Amino acid sequence: MHIQWFPGHMTKSLRMMEESVKVVDAIGYVLDCRAPFSCFNPAFGQYTEKKPCVFLLNKSDLADEKTTDRWLAYFASKGDKAIALNANEKGCAKQVVKAFDSLEMKSVLRLRQKGVVRPVRIMIIGVPNSGKSSIINLLSGRESAVTGNKPGVTRGKQWIRLGDGLELLDTPGTLWSRFENQCVAQNLFFIGSISDNVVDLCEGGQALLDRLTEVAPDALKNRYKLTDGDLRDEGLMDKICIKRGCLNKGEPDRERCAAAIIDDFRKGRVGRVSLEAPQAENEA
Repeated sequence: MHIQWFPGHMTKSLRMMEESVKVVDAIGYVLDCRAPFSCFNPAFGQYTEKKPCVFLLNKSDLADEKTTDRWLAYFASKGDKAIALNANEKGCAKQVVKAFDSLEMKSVLRLRQKGVVRPVRIMIIGVPNSGKSSIINLLSGRESAVTGNKPGVTRGKQWIRLGDGLELLDTPGTLWSRFENQCVAQNLFFIGSISDNVVDLCEGGQALLDRLTEVAPDALKNRYKLTDGDLRDEGLMDKICIKRGCLNKGEPDRERCAAAIIDDFRKGRVGRVSLEAPQAENEA
């Protein structure tokens, strides 16, 4: 399965973000907690080099807890500020605000030394469907930003002013022009950052099964009532078709089954699964 997806509007989005970074004080970089490395957009490096940044590992409720702890330790070892959260839990709002407050924002300090007081401006960035708008809605306490479970919901920038001295800029989810690493591209498809329309569902479902067999075999067995022998069987997809009743005239309906497996993973029904962990040599 080979994936390349870079819709035209994303070029426009990158240009808009290049201009917007000049007027913000900090960056909130949203990463899907199940695949933080794959969510690093090479084009965003210029933003985090220019402005202080908090890495927001969203959807932590869907990721393996021990692996998430390893990611947090990894960021800390690099001197980066990172927190794990579930944007659907209202109690996380204070945690996010506290993380932003802990940043040393030179632009804000300079203004305050001159007696100028204004809201702190933070640009929220990330790949599609990582939960940027959900985090903004969490902080604002209302549906200030448009959300959805498909990539490309946010198309333009939106400023949202909060009551505690913060202004947030919601930006469109943006990828990069070419995936050199197809494992990264597949991870982005698995978590829903790449449109289903550009991938053959049967191939995508099979690729996800292969990955889950590797990183979370027990979760896979529990979800679909499989045995160790089933996981080694080349006909694993057909076995799941039969167990789930995904049949068409008595034959396995692989496309319907693949779509169900992908949906199960994205919504956490397979269990708490992380697709990648920090490389051992990079951990503290």
